[in-house]
Amino acid sequence: MRVLVANCSVEYEGRLGARLPAARRLVILKADGSLAVHADAKAYKPLNWMSPPCTVSEEGGRLVATNPSGERLCVELHEVLHDASFELGDDPGLAKDGVEAELQELLAKRVAALRDDLRLVRREFPTDIGPVDLLCRDADDRAVVVEVKRVGEIAGVEQLLRYQERLDLDPSLSPTVGMFVATRIKPQAKVYAASRGVVCVEIDLDELRAGAPLDLRLF
Repeated sequence: MRVLVANCSVEYEGRLGARLPAARRLVILKADGSLAVHADAKAYKPLNWMSPPCTVSEEGGRLVATNPSGERLCVELHEVLHDASFELGDDPGLAKDGVEAELQELLAKRVAALRDDLRLVRREFPTDIGPVDLLCRDADDRAVVVEVKRVGEIAGVEQLLRYQERLDLDPSLSPTVGMFVATRIKPQAKVYAASRGVVCVEIDLDELRAGAPLDLRLF
């Protein structure tokens, strides 16, 4: 991973043009080929970014990331204040808490409890940005990406959408269907999920443990 703090301007060339005027920002280049430009705000979300797979070149104080579709993100480095590279190695991934891990395990054994026509392809299906909790297929053989949380929040929906974005690059899986599953899903997350075509399912953990028919709440 390469980390830069620089006075820079950013220009995106693609379906829509976008430009960030010169300012002090954090630029991160990861080993997966991604490039992200951050401000000292917006928490983890970058101001602009290029997701992998992409090619990053550097010449004349300019970073240029280009993806297979021909979109370009150009970062003009006017003044570099910090430039360091680190070898992070393989990440073990996020360790789920006991409830989430149990939910995932129980649902992997009873995916049809979420919907009658579902069948499990794999639990912890690998992607280059982390494992998908459950990858399933429905009666129409569509790939259904299931993200499991104890409490469903907007961040969980965004995580699911990122997984779908990665899997949709694979012609054998695209277009995927998203399903967000939790014991309780916050109202804002339901609204956001609905706006992105994600199905929300609230599930009773005690019923799931008992193997009883589930009283699912679909949104």
